Amino acid sequence: MMKRALISVFNKEGILDLAKFLVDKGVEVVSTGGTFKHLKENGIPVTEINEVTGFDEILDGRVKTLHPMIHGGILAIRDNKEHMEIIKEKNITPIDMVVVNLYPFFEKVKENLEFDEKVEFIDIGGPTMIRAAAKNFRDVIVLTDTKDYKEIMNQIEAEGNVDFATRKRLAGKVFNLMSAYDAAISNFLLEEEEYPEYLSLSYKKMMDLRYGENSHQSAAYYTSTNGKGSINNFEILNGKQLSYNNIKDMDIAWKTVWEFDEIACCGLKHNTPCGVAIGSSVEDAYVKAYSCDPISIFGGIVAFNRKVDKKAAEKIAEIFLEIVIAPDYDEDALEVLKSKKNLRVIKCAVKPEDEFNIAKVDGGILVMSEDNKFADKYEVVTEKKPTEEEMQDMIFAMKVCKYVKSNAIVVAKDGMATGIGGGQVNRIWAAQEALKRAKDGFVLASDAFFPFDDVVKEAAKYGIKAIIQPGGSIRDEDSIKACNENGISMVFTGIRHFKH
Repeated sequence: MMKRALISVFNKEGILDLAKFLVDKGVEVVSTGGTFKHLKENGIPVTEINEVTGFDEILDGRVKTLHPMIHGGILAIRDNKEHMEIIKEKNITPIDMVVVNLYPFFEKVKENLEFDEKVEFIDIGGPTMIRAAAKNFRDVIVLTDTKDYKEIMNQIEAEGNVDFATRKRLAGKVFNLMSAYDAAISNFLLEEEEYPEYLSLSYKKMMDLRYGENSHQSAAYYTSTNGKGSINNFEILNGKQLSYNNIKDMDIAWKTVWEFDEIACCGLKHNTPCGVAIGSSVEDAYVKAYSCDPISIFGGIVAFNRKVDKKAAEKIAEIFLEIVIAPDYDEDALEVLKSKKNLRVIKCAVKPEDEFNIAKVDGGILVMSEDNKFADKYEVVTEKKPTEEEMQDMIFAMKVCKYVKSNAIVVAKDGMATGIGGGQVNRIWAAQEALKRAKDGFVLASDAFFPFDDVVKEAAKYGIKAIIQPGGSIRDEDSIKACNENGISMVFTGIRHFKH
């Protein structure tokens, strides 16, 4: 039978019901500070922590539970005779349940507080108690999640105790929580260190997903506890639950449109853009993006970097799409989109802000900085110089290239992609794919350098006027010569944009 429970919670949800239940079962409740006051004000018999320790809280409450009278009661192994003799000799009462949730560091680190204020939300006593209880879980029930209170009360009511499997699971939840809590603190304090010795990740499950990339794969979505990131801050206004592929696609489509200051639209399918355009209005940008590849966009995702109005919504509603994502929607636009009950309408108010990209491999994790550098230079390397209009279209096309799977070629004219070729194992195939699709090409962009002059020769057949690429091949001169022979201008940026 339980004799004593220690309760010290920041989040008071459900705690009165649990404390009353324990008292009714004959358990002495020991508590601290604000929790003690809350329980006492609500008529629950409770013993203040300093009556147990014989020592007042000090240092503004930083030291109150860090005491042998507490940790001896938690850590004593009940079937270890020596342990029990020692705590009896020291007049320490065993603590059979620890109910603690932590200072809200996850929440406070996101707020606009001074550095020292955030530091004060780093919990010390709470983690120490729950780690001790979790280590000694055979003898001590440890509760850190308000959602577990009812289950534990039901089990005690029905069986008089809590079984081993439940105790073990609750202990596991402690270390699961602490790994994320400590990682969040580590990332906060090491924010200026680009690649620390240990990779600390702090993510919380936002939702279970129906399945992963395929129906036989399970999946869940976790978001960063620091609250940063656009796909950490979205609202579903309409439609079905999001899938694994939906979330991946939203991320790329959203990043693509925010490459542009102008009104922009990105149509995306299978994690790569199939149509991108800038326009004079949201409707105009959508119509241009759609026209790049009307077949592939069907069943895809459409993203905008401006509020969607009714005229654009009516155009969007003409075809089947999985998702529309935008910063906001006019009320009448939302009404139009909601008429398609399965269309997921996503409102996202946060621009992309990732600093690092993480990829899992078998047995390891690759970490790199995000591809946030666009160009080192705009060096004209041919006899012919591009016009201002050509230059603007080349920059547009290269921005799209950043999000097309390598090898990536984008053909563009008048602020819209007219042909996109990507995901090919050689560059000439990607170029042929993009050029054949581009009924009305003007300029061509490549995510990486040309190893041969074959792309230039192919572009010349389709009347391409200007080409932008990183440069840097040992055979750059071959491509430059081919451009000069065909009256094409070529610009080097010095920066490649591989996307595997």
